[in-house]
Amino acid sequence: MLEIELKARVNSLDPVRRELIKRNAASRGRQHEHDIYYNAPHRDFGKTDEALRVRYTNNHAVVTYKGAKLNIYGLKAREELNIAVESGEIFEQMLDRLGFCKTAEVNKWRENFQFDNAAISLDLVDELGTFVEIEIMTEADNATATDQIQNIAKEIGVLGEPILASYLELLLSKRSEVQS
Repeated sequence: MLEIELKARVNSLDPVRRELIKRNAASRGRQHEHDIYYNAPHRDFGKTDEALRVRYTNNHAVVTYKGAKLNIYGLKAREELNIAVESGEIFEQMLDRLGFCKTAEVNKWRENFQFDNAAISLDLVDELGTFVEIEIMTEADNATATDQIQNIAKEIGVLGEPILASYLELLLSKRSEVQS
């Protein structure tokens, strides 16, 4: 599957939440997501623009591989493969034994909504602030999904240039600036 996404920094999540509620978007609840990212021993994901993470949410774990980012019609898109695992801790031990190295951890509180065929997340990310993500999963890079995302963004008041970097990249960049 291809994930096409618009991510934007917002000053406050409240106005966006109000617009979603006003438009009868379906609330999917709020949850804490603890993401642990790994780098491979045989290639540097930072150079290949890939990602491998173990996400812990509500007592379960999902492993995600994300392929290199594609710039599709000005938005970020990438292949995404997910699999639930019985034990994230054991999977992490396997990665460690195979030579994979922890890169960083990202913590966020995410409030999820469904609006039309888009998943909308209102995110409060530790060390980074507040963001809105509007995402559509599709089989191909179609302009229709991109147009839908951009129209939804306007409807709910998410303005400004899309952020093409991942939360991991934003966090690593911020930490690098602090150390400099």
